[in-house]
Amino acid sequence: MQPKKIMICDDDRGILEMLELFLDLEGFDVVCEINSTNLTKQLVLHKPDLLLLDLWMPIISGDQLIKIIRSTSEIKETPIIVLSASVDGSEIAAGLGANGFIAKPFDLTDITDKINTILKN
Repeated sequence: MQPKKIMICDDDRGILEMLELFLDLEGFDVVCEINSTNLTKQLVLHKPDLLLLDLWMPIISGDQLIKIIRSTSEIKETPIIVLSASVDGSEIAAGLGANGFIAKPFDLTDITDKINTILKN
């Protein structure tokens, strides 16, 4: 069976590398993007099964990216889990049509549980 492809977009290299290593060990095919301006191109190119997206990034913020993704026909169905340290992050994520929210700092088991739940549906 083909491993599920997870794309991570976060401007924090430490978080990106840690999540990549962890999800790789969990058996996922992981693609990382640190630059928010490249994300939509990368989504169309790689067609991930799920996107982990940081809300607060320079240039194009996560909330703007969700609006772009949800209005782009090739990628609008991509499940999105928002990662954020923002206190109102879960409301923002839900309001934008994200499929889930995980607060930073996060527990790695919460991430795999949420990914697996969304991918099953």
